[in-house]
Amino acid sequence: MACARVPLDEQQVTEPGPLGKERTLPALHPERKEERYFVPYKPPPADGSPAEVEEFLEHAKFITEDLEWLLALPHDKFWCQVVFDESLQRCLDSYLHHAPRGLDLTALPSSPAVADMQRSIHRVVFLTFLRMATHKESKEHFLTPAVFGEIIYDNFLFDIPKILDLCVLFGKGNSRLLHKMIENIFIQQPSYYSDLDETVPTVLQVMPDLTLPEVQLVKTLNDSNRCFKTPQTQKYDHELVDIILYLCDSTTTIHAFQDIFPAACSSFHSHDWPRFMRPPCPTSRKPLGRETLTIKRDLQEDLWKRLSHSCRKMVETAHLLLHHTCLQPILEGQENMQTFADELLQHFTSLLPEKRFLSDYDEQFPIADDISLLQQALPVIDETRTSYLLQGVESAWDSVGRRKPQSRTKSKASSLVPSSQEGAGGAGAVCPVSGAELESLLSCIRDLLPDLGEGFLLACLQEYGYNSELVINNILEDRLTPSLDKLDRAMPRPVKEELPSVLSNRSNVFDDDEFDVFRRDQVDMSRIWKGRRKGESTREMLNDKQHIAEQRARYKAYETVVDEVVIEPGETAATYGLDDYDDEYDDTYDMNQVGANDLDRDSFLNRRPFTVPQVLRKGNKAEDEESDNDEEEETLQNNAHRDQFVQDPAVLREKAEARRAHPSNVVGRPKGQGQATETLLDRRRKETNKSRVGNHNRRTMADRKRNKGMIPS
Repeated sequence: MACARVPLDEQQVTEPGPLGKERTLPALHPERKEERYFVPYKPPPADGSPAEVEEFLEHAKFITEDLEWLLALPHDKFWCQVVFDESLQRCLDSYLHHAPRGLDLTALPSSPAVADMQRSIHRVVFLTFLRMATHKESKEHFLTPAVFGEIIYDNFLFDIPKILDLCVLFGKGNSRLLHKMIENIFIQQPSYYSDLDETVPTVLQVMPDLTLPEVQLVKTLNDSNRCFKTPQTQKYDHELVDIILYLCDSTTTIHAFQDIFPAACSSFHSHDWPRFMRPPCPTSRKPLGRETLTIKRDLQEDLWKRLSHSCRKMVETAHLLLHHTCLQPILEGQENMQTFADELLQHFTSLLPEKRFLSDYDEQFPIADDISLLQQALPVIDETRTSYLLQGVESAWDSVGRRKPQSRTKSKASSLVPSSQEGAGGAGAVCPVSGAELESLLSCIRDLLPDLGEGFLLACLQEYGYNSELVINNILEDRLTPSLDKLDRAMPRPVKEELPSVLSNRSNVFDDDEFDVFRRDQVDMSRIWKGRRKGESTREMLNDKQHIAEQRARYKAYETVVDEVVIEPGETAATYGLDDYDDEYDDTYDMNQVGANDLDRDSFLNRRPFTVPQVLRKGNKAEDEESDNDEEEETLQNNAHRDQFVQDPAVLREKAEARRAHPSNVVGRPKGQGQATETLLDRRRKETNKSRVGNHNRRTMADRKRNKGMIPS
């Protein structure tokens, strides 16, 4: 038995020989292989007849059981069977060659038994390759890495074509496992990098040599079928089908390989990879006559679908190459960032002659975004060079007859169709579109898909922004949104409802007037004229007093004036339009002098001296009479002064001298001893005249606020 923790390639095993004697053999030896025949794989039947389905199920069951038996073998037995059993390799190779690819799955029969059996085979084949790519299963079961690399390389267990097929077949849903598997193969055996470098030039050389004859999609005279037309000989019809199938398979496989194993991008990048971006797409699409070679409609739709798929994969492959070889080092901040940026701009510039490809690339992965990223990472980017590149992108859109979408997404699911569809009615149009453009889009789609109703196509155009390319591609690849997938594909075009007349809904201030011709059948034309009214002079217009007569009756009502109306018994004033006198008028506040106490500048109350009521006076009657006499004398003096129109200036000067000579006694006696009358008068006079000097009318305004309750007393 093998010793623990020893590589399988160094182990020796002892087992009975042919004659019954024990013998010692290496753990990896041809005689240790089990005799078992692995049948080759056959794809599911295309027509799905019961006999062929039964044969396929029986054949597939053998393959599934044999591979499950292989996977259950111990580590040493498994590798003996894998290395030395040629039938196993033929079985695995046949599956890689003939297994349905992504676009082929729609052609499989709808039998649930066939689908389940195909999934079972798919699973066990993947597990077999996964175990074959693992050199260490556990601490006790492993191979020396160098020996493992020699085994898989020398016995052709893996090669570049097989790895490419593994990526396209098992990449969906298993990308991480597949990446680890392929990475381990290339690490343990670097010779695969050399094989890849030799394979890439061959692939890139074959692609541009795929020159299609001039291809035209036409209708037969009875309009019952569509066809591709090659105007030379019948062999070109079959050649067209073969080239499109090869193109679809190659582009899909290369994209899957680079997507799962990005390290391979450097191998493609080191060669003239832009040659790969020159697809042989049909370029003309005009009706021909009766002599066309007809391809069945289902095959024709399948070819269009594959051609569209190929164009999209080319764009995505180019993006992967540029991203992993130029953009990714810049994002990671590696050295020589300027070199990577210049290389990226150089690749974009080399694509400028490929107008159709460049517009498709810019639709999925806007070049302006990549240039903006470069400008942020490297501010020293040449503005002239980037401007020239962006102008070239805009020119590419114009040259292929397409309009650049206003809103674009970077989703890899964006659609691309060959530009042969562009000349058929403005493909790529975006909303809004005119009526003529909409009819052109519908005609373009119905030429390819005549079974679909116009109502369904209108809904698709509305969903995808009136982009006919996107509609065609999603219909052919059966990738419509759930809302569209639920619609009836034969749905007719909805009947356009006539809008009500604008005149019936109009609203205007002149509605129903004498000149409203929309609502009146008869209009007085004598009142309508153009320009100056004929036969009417200025004098006649002034002499026309018709407007006075019209106003006469209006003013006649004001002629009668009644001073007194006699109300008969039993009548009220309301009978004659009169108001009754209201004896309940509230005169409570009639005696209040509203605003009388406001201390304005010229207020009477502010200037009036304080007068003690006679009831409160302490003096006798003689003093009162004397005071009255003084007042009378003062009144006479004032009257005498009023009689003088101009007073004597000398008298005025004497009075002024006397006022100035009279001492002002505002200080008075100490507080608490009382003040003389003269002192009080002087203080009042000073207080009153304060507004004439420096303090202005501060006191007056303070009194006014106090009287209004604004300042507490």
